[in-house]
Amino acid sequence: MPGSPAISPRRAAKLKTKKHREAERLFLAEGAAVLEEAPTEPLQVFDEVEQIRRVSTLKTPAGPVGVFPFLDVTATRLLSSVQRVVLLHGVQDPGNVGTAIRSAHAFGAGVALSRGSADLYNPKTVRATMGSIFHTPVAREVETVDFLAEAGGAGFGLIAAVPEDGGMPGTLPRSRLVLCIGAEGAGLPEDVVRACEMRVCIPSLAPSLNASVAASILLYEAYSRVLT
Repeated sequence: MPGSPAISPRRAAKLKTKKHREAERLFLAEGAAVLEEAPTEPLQVFDEVEQIRRVSTLKTPAGPVGVFPFLDVTATRLLSSVQRVVLLHGVQDPGNVGTAIRSAHAFGAGVALSRGSADLYNPKTVRATMGSIFHTPVAREVETVDFLAEAGGAGFGLIAAVPEDGGMPGTLPRSRLVLCIGAEGAGLPEDVVRACEMRVCIPSLAPSLNASVAASILLYEAYSRVLT
Protein backbone atom coordinates (compact mmCIF):
# COMPACT_ATOMS: atom_id res chain seq x y z
CA MET A 1 0.00 0.00 0.00
CA PRO A 2 1.59 3.32 -1.07
CA GLY A 3 2.94 5.32 1.84
CA SER A 4 2.60 2.46 4.34
CA PRO A 5 5.68 1.32 6.28
CA ALA A 6 7.15 -2.01 5.22
CA ILE A 7 6.17 -5.09 7.19
CA SER A 8 9.30 -6.91 8.31
CA PRO A 9 9.65 -10.71 8.09
CA ARG A 10 9.82 -10.80 11.89
CA ARG A 11 6.51 -8.99 12.23
CA ALA A 12 4.89 -11.07 9.51
CA ALA A 13 6.06 -14.34 11.10
CA LYS A 14 4.08 -13.46 14.22
CA LEU A 15 0.90 -13.59 12.12
CA LYS A 16 1.14 -17.37 12.27
CA THR A 17 -0.61 -17.08 15.65
CA LYS A 18 -4.22 -15.98 16.10
CA LYS A 19 -3.34 -13.57 18.89
CA HIS A 20 -1.09 -11.52 16.65
CA ARG A 21 -3.45 -11.74 13.67
CA GLU A 22 -6.27 -10.31 15.77
CA ALA A 23 -4.06 -7.58 17.23
CA GLU A 24 -2.80 -6.52 13.79
CA ARG A 25 -5.95 -7.40 11.82
CA LEU A 26 -3.64 -8.91 9.22
CA PHE A 27 -3.26 -12.43 7.82
CA LEU A 28 -0.90 -14.45 5.63
CA ALA A 29 -1.72 -15.89 2.21
CA GLU A 30 0.77 -18.34 0.70
CA GLY A 31 1.55 -19.43 -2.83
CA ALA A 32 1.52 -17.71 -6.20
CA ALA A 33 -1.85 -19.19 -7.18
CA VAL A 34 -3.52 -17.79 -4.06
CA LEU A 35 -1.90 -14.36 -4.44
CA GLU A 36 -3.03 -14.18 -8.05
CA GLU A 37 -6.65 -14.46 -6.88
CA ALA A 38 -6.37 -11.31 -4.75
CA PRO A 39 -8.18 -8.35 -6.40
CA THR A 40 -5.88 -5.88 -4.60
CA GLU A 41 -2.17 -5.82 -3.96
CA PRO A 42 -0.99 -7.27 -0.63
CA LEU A 43 0.42 -4.90 1.94
CA GLN A 44 3.70 -6.82 1.68
CA VAL A 45 5.03 -9.74 -0.35
CA PHE A 46 7.92 -11.96 0.71
CA ASP A 47 9.42 -13.69 -2.31
CA GLU A 48 13.07 -14.21 -1.39
CA VAL A 49 13.97 -17.71 -0.25
CA GLU A 50 15.16 -16.82 3.24
CA GLN A 51 12.22 -14.50 3.85
CA ILE A 52 9.74 -17.13 2.70
CA ARG A 53 11.28 -19.74 5.01
CA ARG A 54 10.92 -17.40 7.95
CA VAL A 55 7.35 -16.31 7.23
CA SER A 56 5.79 -19.47 5.75
CA THR A 57 3.72 -21.79 7.91
CA LEU A 58 4.67 -24.77 5.76
CA LYS A 59 7.57 -27.17 6.21
CA THR A 60 8.01 -27.00 2.44
CA PRO A 61 7.05 -23.44 1.43
CA ALA A 62 4.77 -23.20 -1.59
CA GLY A 63 6.03 -19.90 -2.94
CA PRO A 64 5.67 -16.21 -2.10
CA VAL A 65 3.80 -15.11 1.02
CA GLY A 66 1.57 -12.05 1.06
CA VAL A 67 0.25 -10.03 4.00
CA PHE A 68 -3.34 -8.81 3.71
CA PRO A 69 -5.79 -6.90 5.91
CA PHE A 70 -8.78 -8.77 7.35
CA LEU A 71 -11.64 -9.25 4.90
CA ASP A 72 -14.62 -10.43 7.00
CA VAL A 73 -17.91 -8.52 7.00
CA THR A 74 -20.70 -8.03 9.51
CA ALA A 75 -23.67 -10.37 9.56
CA THR A 76 -25.94 -7.57 8.35
CA ARG A 77 -23.69 -6.76 5.42
CA LEU A 78 -23.42 -10.43 4.51
CA LEU A 79 -27.19 -10.83 4.40
CA SER A 80 -27.57 -7.72 2.25
CA SER A 81 -24.99 -8.83 -0.32
CA VAL A 82 -25.96 -12.40 -1.25
CA GLN A 83 -28.97 -14.60 -2.00
CA ARG A 84 -27.59 -17.71 -0.34
CA VAL A 85 -25.56 -18.24 2.81
CA VAL A 86 -24.00 -21.40 4.19
CA LEU A 87 -23.80 -21.17 7.97
CA LEU A 88 -21.18 -23.48 9.47
CA HIS A 89 -21.95 -24.26 13.10
CA GLY A 90 -19.07 -25.57 15.20
CA VAL A 91 -17.05 -26.78 12.20
CA GLN A 92 -13.58 -26.81 13.71
CA ASP A 93 -11.48 -28.26 10.91
CA PRO A 94 -9.77 -25.46 8.94
CA GLY A 95 -9.72 -27.55 5.78
CA ASN A 96 -13.47 -28.06 5.91
CA VAL A 97 -14.11 -24.36 6.48
CA GLY A 98 -11.77 -23.37 3.65
CA THR A 99 -13.32 -25.86 1.25
CA ALA A 100 -16.83 -24.65 2.11
CA ILE A 101 -15.72 -21.09 1.33
CA ARG A 102 -14.38 -22.32 -2.01
CA SER A 103 -17.73 -23.95 -2.79
CA ALA A 104 -19.62 -20.84 -1.73
CA HIS A 105 -17.53 -18.84 -4.20
CA ALA A 106 -18.27 -21.37 -6.94
CA PHE A 107 -22.03 -21.22 -6.36
CA GLY A 108 -22.49 -17.52 -5.67
CA ALA A 109 -23.01 -17.67 -1.91
CA GLY A 110 -21.65 -16.18 1.28
CA VAL A 111 -20.50 -17.88 4.47
CA ALA A 112 -21.27 -17.36 8.16
CA LEU A 113 -18.98 -18.99 10.72
CA SER A 114 -20.33 -19.59 14.20
CA ARG A 115 -18.38 -19.06 17.38
CA GLY A 116 -16.32 -22.19 17.90
CA SER A 117 -15.72 -22.78 14.20
CA ALA A 118 -12.20 -22.76 12.76
CA ASP A 119 -10.52 -19.39 12.44
CA LEU A 120 -11.11 -17.84 9.02
CA TYR A 121 -7.52 -16.58 8.97
CA ASN A 122 -5.82 -19.76 10.12
CA PRO A 123 -3.20 -20.39 7.39
CA LYS A 124 -4.72 -23.84 6.78
CA THR A 125 -8.15 -22.28 6.22
CA VAL A 126 -6.73 -19.67 3.86
CA ARG A 127 -4.88 -22.31 1.82
CA ALA A 128 -7.98 -24.50 1.58
CA THR A 129 -9.97 -21.62 0.07
CA MET A 130 -7.48 -21.57 -2.85
CA GLY A 131 -7.98 -17.82 -3.15
CA SER A 132 -11.76 -17.80 -2.72
CA ILE A 133 -11.31 -15.95 0.58
CA PHE A 134 -10.81 -12.84 -1.59
CA HIS A 135 -14.11 -13.29 -3.43
CA THR A 136 -16.56 -14.70 -0.88
CA PRO A 137 -18.17 -12.52 1.80
CA VAL A 138 -17.68 -14.15 5.20
CA ALA A 139 -19.07 -13.15 8.60
CA ARG A 140 -17.28 -14.80 11.50
CA GLU A 141 -17.89 -15.39 15.19
CA VAL A 142 -21.67 -15.22 14.73
CA GLU A 143 -24.12 -16.44 17.34
CA THR A 144 -25.99 -19.00 15.28
CA VAL A 145 -29.52 -18.59 16.66
CA ASP A 146 -29.25 -14.79 16.60
CA PHE A 147 -27.95 -14.89 13.03
CA LEU A 148 -30.84 -17.10 11.96
CA ALA A 149 -33.31 -14.70 13.55
CA GLU A 150 -31.78 -11.77 11.68
CA ALA A 151 -31.73 -13.74 8.43
CA GLY A 152 -35.35 -14.78 8.85
CA GLY A 153 -36.31 -11.17 9.44
CA ALA A 154 -34.50 -10.24 6.23
CA GLY A 155 -36.57 -12.71 4.24
CA PHE A 156 -34.25 -15.71 4.07
CA GLY A 157 -35.58 -19.25 4.28
CA LEU A 158 -33.84 -21.11 7.09
CA ILE A 159 -32.73 -24.67 6.31
CA ALA A 160 -31.18 -27.16 8.75
CA ALA A 161 -29.11 -30.03 7.35
CA VAL A 162 -29.96 -33.10 9.42
CA PRO A 163 -29.07 -36.82 9.15
CA GLU A 164 -32.69 -38.02 9.07
CA ASP A 165 -36.32 -36.96 9.06
CA GLY A 166 -35.79 -34.18 6.54
CA GLY A 167 -36.80 -33.41 2.99
CA MET A 168 -34.70 -34.22 -0.05
CA PRO A 169 -32.29 -31.54 -1.35
CA GLY A 170 -34.54 -31.17 -4.40
CA THR A 171 -37.25 -29.74 -2.16
CA LEU A 172 -35.24 -26.62 -1.32
CA PRO A 173 -37.33 -23.53 -2.06
CA ARG A 174 -36.39 -21.16 -4.88
CA SER A 175 -35.71 -18.26 -2.57
CA ARG A 176 -33.03 -16.59 -0.50
CA LEU A 177 -31.68 -19.30 1.79
CA VAL A 178 -29.47 -19.90 4.80
CA LEU A 179 -28.17 -23.47 4.74
CA CYS A 180 -27.17 -24.41 8.29
CA ILE A 181 -24.60 -27.21 8.56
CA GLY A 182 -22.95 -28.72 11.63
CA ALA A 183 -19.73 -30.65 12.09
CA GLU A 184 -19.60 -34.25 10.90
CA GLY A 185 -20.70 -36.52 13.72
CA ALA A 186 -21.92 -33.80 16.08
CA GLY A 187 -24.35 -32.23 13.63
CA LEU A 188 -26.55 -29.30 14.65
CA PRO A 189 -27.76 -28.78 18.22
CA GLU A 190 -31.50 -28.96 18.76
CA ASP A 191 -31.93 -25.23 19.41
CA VAL A 192 -30.40 -24.48 16.01
CA VAL A 193 -32.63 -27.02 14.27
CA ARG A 194 -35.70 -25.55 16.01
CA ALA A 195 -34.71 -22.07 14.82
CA CYS A 196 -34.92 -23.26 11.21
CA GLU A 197 -38.10 -23.53 9.16
CA MET A 198 -37.18 -26.63 7.19
CA ARG A 199 -35.00 -29.72 7.57
CA VAL A 200 -33.17 -31.33 4.69
CA CYS A 201 -31.30 -34.65 4.41
CA ILE A 202 -28.69 -35.67 1.86
CA PRO A 203 -29.16 -39.34 0.86
CA SER A 204 -25.97 -41.24 1.68
CA LEU A 205 -24.81 -44.79 2.24
CA ALA A 206 -22.30 -43.49 4.78
CA PRO A 207 -23.55 -42.68 8.30
CA SER A 208 -22.47 -39.03 7.96
CA LEU A 209 -20.94 -36.62 5.48
CA ASN A 210 -17.97 -34.30 5.81
CA ALA A 211 -19.26 -30.78 6.53
CA SER A 212 -17.65 -29.26 3.44
CA VAL A 213 -19.10 -32.04 1.25
CA ALA A 214 -22.57 -31.44 2.69
CA ALA A 215 -22.18 -27.70 2.18
CA SER A 216 -21.07 -28.20 -1.42
CA ILE A 217 -23.98 -30.51 -2.29
CA LEU A 218 -26.61 -28.20 -0.82
CA LEU A 219 -25.05 -25.08 -2.29
CA TYR A 220 -25.02 -26.67 -5.72
CA GLU A 221 -28.63 -27.79 -5.34
CA ALA A 222 -29.74 -24.29 -4.32
CA TYR A 223 -27.69 -22.71 -7.11
CA SER A 224 -29.02 -25.06 -9.79
CA ARG A 225 -32.62 -24.41 -8.77
CA VAL A 226 -32.12 -20.71 -9.34
CA LEU A 227 -30.71 -21.41 -12.81
CA THR A 228 -33.54 -23.70 -13.95
